[in-house]
Parts: sequence; structure tokens; C-alpha cells
Amino acid sequence: MRKRSFAFSVSFLVIFFFGFSSIKAQDYIVISWNDLGMHCCNQDFSTISILPPYNNIFAQVIQKGDALNPPHVVSQNISATYEIPGNTYSVGKTNFWDYEDKLFGVNLEPNMGLEGHGLSGNLDQQSDHFSAFGVPLTPYTDADLQHEDAFQLGLIRVYDTQSNLLAETQPVIPVSNEINCVSSGCHSSEQDILNEHEREGGFDPNDKPVFCSDCHEDNALNKPGHAGVPSFSEVIHKKHADKTNDCYKCHPGPNTQCLRGTMKTDHNFVCQDCHGSVREVGVSVENGRRPWLDEPSCGDANCHGNKYAEESGKLYKDSKGHGGLYCSACHGEQHAIAPSGNDRDNVQAIALQGHSGTLNDCKTCHGINPDGPGPHGLLASVLETMSPNPPSSYTLFQNYPNPFGELSGKGNQLSTTIRFNIQKPGRVHLDVFDLNGRKLATILNKKLNPGEYRVQYNGSFLAAGVYFYRLSINHFSQTRKMFVMR
Repeated sequence: MRKRSFAFSVSFLVIFFFGFSSIKAQDYIVISWNDLGMHCCNQDFSTISILPPYNNIFAQVIQKGDALNPPHVVSQNISATYEIPGNTYSVGKTNFWDYEDKLFGVNLEPNMGLEGHGLSGNLDQQSDHFSAFGVPLTPYTDADLQHEDAFQLGLIRVYDTQSNLLAETQPVIPVSNEINCVSSGCHSSEQDILNEHEREGGFDPNDKPVFCSDCHEDNALNKPGHAGVPSFSEVIHKKHADKTNDCYKCHPGPNTQCLRGTMKTDHNFVCQDCHGSVREVGVSVENGRRPWLDEPSCGDANCHGNKYAEESGKLYKDSKGHGGLYCSACHGEQHAIAPSGNDRDNVQAIALQGHSGTLNDCKTCHGINPDGPGPHGLLASVLETMSPNPPSSYTLFQNYPNPFGELSGKGNQLSTTIRFNIQKPGRVHLDVFDLNGRKLATILNKKLNPGEYRVQYNGSFLAAGVYFYRLSINHFSQTRKMFVMR
């Protein structure tokens, strides 16, 4: 009898601990991103240095919710690691470590970055996130030292205090050497660039290597430059304004295509749509704009408006929103706003919610579809495909039941169903408006293939009254009226 009890006890303990560990791991997710959408650096540092190998990684860990408990961001009693599988060293892929002492006044260990991080290690724990600054990544993997791989997948892992794996994810850690002063055909050599400089203040073009930001102010590197010398951004853009308006002549680049998010793929934006022409960028700095600190705003009246604005006084990359999440956690980093035209950028979102695009499946974090609107008025919705066959036209049908609500006495009193047909693939916007045309909620904002669909809309947060819902896709738009009773 004792043997039997002992066996039962051991079995119970095994099931309890292993089961608890499994459940516990499923209770967490981690979201990771790069802060710029693209980092670039020189490959050769023997003559000129514009940017060193310096990549920044961020991550937030979320303890998932359920019907009784909301999700929340956590950073205590856990740890996070990072690595870039297939890229384990940088020495030899660049000669940065031959010149870092003269350029930056430091003597670094091989493969160690300027902020003390290597190509793998622990992310630094912050109050609500994890980060690693200055990861010295190059665009060359260990298996291919000839061809750039600008969009390498990292691997972020989160552990509890007993080293149990809680969650992992694969963000893109982008980097390119495509700084095209010479390869673009503009300059014959980097030495030629130095020779064109005026020899003022003791500048000697033969005293190499030269770090451009030693003389020219550069907020990207927190370098103050020399008094009376134009900032690096101002002088570069104004100097080249008469020669080109092609941003990819300098920024990565014709091959890299760093602008690859939805603004390019869905809206055909180019760099100038947000930043202005090469000349306008230079003149704006001359007139007082602080490069890297004063940049285009999502909340600009000509863009998304104040409902989608960054936090006051902060850039998009530093702003937080719903539940304390960084904007980049759900939308992706600037230049790669989800969904991206680069498949690797979409790997993380697909793993988390089953499809690419903005992280907008509420169940990913909440575990359930909560009532009421979430960030930007987005509502949890259940989308069903009625038929995958392409219909003959776009159609938005009348919602049913209509009216709906607590006094309607029809079916699910707080919900209504909206049907629509999609003739050609595209991004579907299904929004709710009040009588004044003010958008109250976004029911759908995702790419759909041709077919017949229906979505269940929970209008429990709407007061009694008359509302409109609008379907927009490609060049089609249709609006219908619905009634809520209380």
C-alpha cells in the first residue's frame, strides 16, 4: 500500500511540476523589434567612418490574460536573451576592430560593440521592457561572406528564475553596408571625399581614418561636432540636393530597399512623402529642425491625425500606447510598418496571431475577445469566410439584426452581423461612425482575398442611436445605416 501511495505521489509531483511548467510557459508572449527599421554602417573603416556597427534590440514580455484577469507587461523575475542564428562573429566581416581606438577612443574585445554587447547575450532589464544597444551586427552571415543579408532573423528567449523557457520570438535585426558614396558612382573613392574638404581647423585629409561626426554634429550618435560647422545631416543633404533626389543613392539602398512596410506596399509611398525632398531635408535642419530628434509624425493633420499620434514630445519609436506597449510592438518599426513587403518582417506576427499585419488579434494577449473598443477604437471581431469564390462585385449588405441592443429582442442583443463581398484582393477597412462622421471603431483592417465574408460586431459600448458603418477596399466604398436600442 505504501509503495502504491509513493508511486502515486511521485506521479502526482511529476504531473504537477511538468504540467505547471507547460501551462506557465503558455501564459507569456514576447514581442521584439528594432528601433529604426534599418541600421546601416560602413564595412571599411580605414578611411572614413559614417556609422559604426551598432544595432538596437527591444523586447516586451506580456503575461497573457483570461476572462477574469487582464494581460499586463512584465519585466521582473524573468530574464531575456538574444542571438542572431547563423551570425556568430563580426571580426573579419568588417575591419572596425582595427580602427575603433582611433575613431572612438576605445579598445574593444573582438566582436564586442561600443555599448558592451556582443552578437549574443542577455538583454538589459528595464522597468517595462528589455533592450540591447550597440549590437555589432554585420549584414554577412557566417555561411556567406560575399552577399549582404540585410534582414536577418534574431532569436529572443525569455526565462523564469529557474531557467525555464517561457516564450520566444524571431524579430528581424536589420543592417546594411549599402552606404553608397562610392558604389553609387558619385565619388571615385573615399579619399576623394576627404580631399574635397576645406582644410580648416587643422583638418588633414591624410590623417586617417576620419570620423565624420567628430566635426559635424550628429544626434544619431550623440556627437556635438564643432561650433560653426554644419550638422552632418544638413551638410550632406544640402550638398547633394542639386545632384540627386534619390534617397537610395546614400541610404540603404537600391538593393536593400529599407522602406518596405505597408506605406510602400499598400500606399506606394516613397521616402519624400514623409521626409520631403533631399533639399527640403537639408533646409529644414538649417532652419532649426533637429535631425533624428524632430522627425515626421504619424499624428500630423495630413497623415493619421491626433487619434493615432505619438506621445507628446516623443518620436514614434519611443511612444507607448495600449496597455503600456510600445507602438512598434504592435505596428512594427518605422520603415517596416506591418504588414511588410519583406516576408521575414512578418514572421513574428504570423507566429503570434496566425497572420501578418498589425498585431490586432485581441486573443493574442487577452486570451479572449474582450468587450468594448481597444487601441484606436479597434474592436475584437469574429470574421467568417462564407465562400472563397470571387463574387461578381463588391457589396456591403445590411447588418442583421437591425436594430440591435438590449431592447431589440432579436438574437444576440449586443451584437449584429455584417456581411460583405470582396471581388479582388486588397486591404479591407470596416469602420463605424456617428452621425457627425466621427469614427468610433474599426471592426476590420486587414488584407483579404476575394470571397464572401461576415463579421460579428459587438456594439455593447454604443449608446442608443443611429450609426453608420462603411466598407472600403481598393477603390470601392459603401456605407449603410444601423440602429442601436437600449
